[in-house]
Amino acid sequence: MGYGNKTLKECTVLLCVATILLLAESRRVKQPRCPASCTCTKDNALCENIRSVPHSFPPDVFSLSFLKSGFTEITGGSFLHSPALHLLLFTANTFDSIDEDAFLGLPHLEYLFIENNKIASISKYAFRGLKAVIHLSLAYNNLGTLPKDVFKGMDALVKVDLKGNNLECDCKLKWLVEWIHTTNAMVDQIPCSGPPLFQGKLINDLVPESFDCITAEFASYQPLMFESISVESFTFGMDTFVVFAQPFTGTCSFLEWDHVETVFRAYDSIQSTSTVACKPMVIDNQLFIFVAQLFGGSHIYKRDISANKFIKIQDIDILKIRKPNDIETFLIDGESFFVIADSSKAGYTTVYKWNGYGFYSHQSLHLWYRDTDVEYLEISGKPHLILASSSQRPVVYQWSKSLKQFDRRTDIPEMEDVFAVKHFKVKNELFICLTRFIGDSKVMRWDGAMFKEVQTMPSRGSMVFQPVSIGNWQYAILGSDYSLTQVYQWDLKRGQFVHFQDLNIQAPRAFSLVSIDNREFLLASSFRGKTQIYEHLMIDLSNN
Repeated sequence: MGYGNKTLKECTVLLCVATILLLAESRRVKQPRCPASCTCTKDNALCENIRSVPHSFPPDVFSLSFLKSGFTEITGGSFLHSPALHLLLFTANTFDSIDEDAFLGLPHLEYLFIENNKIASISKYAFRGLKAVIHLSLAYNNLGTLPKDVFKGMDALVKVDLKGNNLECDCKLKWLVEWIHTTNAMVDQIPCSGPPLFQGKLINDLVPESFDCITAEFASYQPLMFESISVESFTFGMDTFVVFAQPFTGTCSFLEWDHVETVFRAYDSIQSTSTVACKPMVIDNQLFIFVAQLFGGSHIYKRDISANKFIKIQDIDILKIRKPNDIETFLIDGESFFVIADSSKAGYTTVYKWNGYGFYSHQSLHLWYRDTDVEYLEISGKPHLILASSSQRPVVYQWSKSLKQFDRRTDIPEMEDVFAVKHFKVKNELFICLTRFIGDSKVMRWDGAMFKEVQTMPSRGSMVFQPVSIGNWQYAILGSDYSLTQVYQWDLKRGQFVHFQDLNIQAPRAFSLVSIDNREFLLASSFRGKTQIYEHLMIDLSNN
């Protein structure tokens, strides 16, 4: 019995030794060998003219180099089976892109050289996980830009080499300029290949403030299911409202801003006939609405706060105002006025003045000229009116302080058939936009004595050319009955408008800007379609 136990123990020991020897041999046999087309020493491997990245190398390989290889990209996880690498080099290869997580699984990698290749694009997360890299070179490739924060997480970097690329120093590389100024790594001098503003300059010498990367767009925000011919915005009782004139339904439709739902919602209405203008004016905390109609006369309404409704308080002289086309309100020396442009053959464009109880006719400017638009503005600090007419050139009137009325001053030469005039200012210089339905609309500048042409805008079927100012942005919107509405932006360097955006709105007749809750909205009336509300959105190009 004792002899049997001894024999069994000896067999067990021999079996264990054999198993260990077999496992050791198995491990030795399964160890990766140097791939074909690669040359390996104890610590190093060099691969030349290979078609793809091998997925296995001897475990002791410390550095790995690829030369003149034919693969087209470095895909994600290409080196998961070589975790011991401290140095990785690519030179004179044909690949042109580096994918996301291309170097994942290399916790000890300290030197990464990707030089003299044809790389045109790098994934934002190509270098993710390379926390130990101290020297990175992307020199002499075809890089025109780099994705934002591509070096994020590479906190051990001491040296970055980007020379030999055609880097475009635009807003997409603003982040790199910021990074160069904040990183502890040394970045070699990098010349900019463009844009023209920075061409030939060194990226290292630029500062974030060198870039103007904020742009904008008018984005569709809220369609309104009605047609309209005019739109006005106003503030009353700490609230913001807009009012649309709807000629087909004979309505002044008021909307208010809903701060909770963040939309414009119905507030109230004034029923009338063939409405062409609903003009608000606040005098001594009282809200008045001047309602111009093609038929049945025009009227003045007042908001009765106690009854919470609009009440008609006055009719406008029907003998003078036969066919109203536009209304403007203004203040002169603290006194309130409004003026109606009359477009009939027998009507008078007339100025009305508030006397504390109502509005009375203050001055008739002229008759029989079929005025289509009136614009109030200040020229050299003095009140003026410009009348646009279908029968004569635009006429400029100046306020006489002694006579307390407007006197004809001049006209605008070579500008027949102007439908409307609107003004704007850029750096205290006065400009006007003149709208023509057939012909060319124009931008003109006041030179101290007269208006002179600055720019011509091709326009067919245009009945509104509206300047709009938002912060430091100056726009002009040229509507059209026959094509897309053109939005232009003022270029300070050129001193002209440049095309900015197209808006698809049918037969636009008026635009109005509303600022509310730190947001900017453009309201666009449409004579043959849905009235539209657009939001002015700011876009930072450096984040793209």
